[in-house]
Amino acid sequence: MSAIEKPDKRSWKYLAEHSHPWKKQLYLYGRKLPAASVWVAIKANNFSIEEAMEDWDLPREAVQEIIEYCESHKILLEQEAAEERRLLNEKGI
Repeated sequence: MSAIEKPDKRSWKYLAEHSHPWKKQLYLYGRKLPAASVWVAIKANNFSIEEAMEDWDLPREAVQEIIEYCESHKILLEQEAAEERRLLNEKGI
């Protein structure tokens, strides 16, 4: 999956790279939680920052950083979602 862009090398306080065969998005530091999972839940549930903080047990800065990261890396997240759908379709799921 070399077509998926690599994330920038900006220093993120709450996000870090995670070993995955093809996913390049960042994960919440210390958890196996992709940043996009939190961001999608915030958008899907129309959560405020405070609701996201409570739901995911995160500090305000972490939620804000996740939002900033995901909104500035939409192309990467769309590419990964498309690849995930393709792989699931291959498996008949």
